[in-house]
Amino acid sequence: MNPSNSSPSDTSSSFSSVFSSQLLNQNSVQQPSSSLVSDLFLSQAAWEKFEQVQQQLPGLDKQTKTVSQTNSVYEAPSQQGKLGKYDELIQKAAARYSLDPKLLYSIIKHESNFNPNAKSHAGASGLMQLMPATARGLGVQDVFNPEQNINGGAKYIKSMLNKYNGNIEKALAAYNAGPGNVDKYKGIPPFKETMAYVPKVMNTYRNV
Repeated sequence: MNPSNSSPSDTSSSFSSVFSSQLLNQNSVQQPSSSLVSDLFLSQAAWEKFEQVQQQLPGLDKQTKTVSQTNSVYEAPSQQGKLGKYDELIQKAAARYSLDPKLLYSIIKHESNFNPNAKSHAGASGLMQLMPATARGLGVQDVFNPEQNINGGAKYIKSMLNKYNGNIEKALAAYNAGPGNVDKYKGIPPFKETMAYVPKVMNTYRNV
């Protein structure tokens, strides 16, 4: 999540108006120096109360790859227990923010390779490589705590999916290079890192 800024845009009603306005109203654009670097200063958003995940429905298509799930809880019974060491935390965060758990898994895979203590030279930390200022704004007090880090990263990618109307590639590009750069270039920015990052994450996502 690289330092970047974006133009105003409406986000999902699940986020507070303060979070939305400060997340999407930044004014400068710069090229990323590493994966997931962001200096967005977000206001503290109240943590929603965890809701008990409903019993999985057997009729859901386990191969669904669209983000139609952004408007309802994505349930994938076949993925339970198959997303590695952090499966349970990924499933909870995915249910909380109505995301495909396989998308979170894929981001974590390429951000930290599931190392909760990972730290980039730019200061991005934890499983989903959150910058300190961004983490604080997302309600993450300990970036090295797997549950907090995954929840924070899930919250951010959800906001990017909302901003780009469910377009996964644009959301991933914004996660890596910042929404300001995605807006500026009207798509994936022509940055070497970002142009490599998006297809790698998408490839993992399609094959989980």
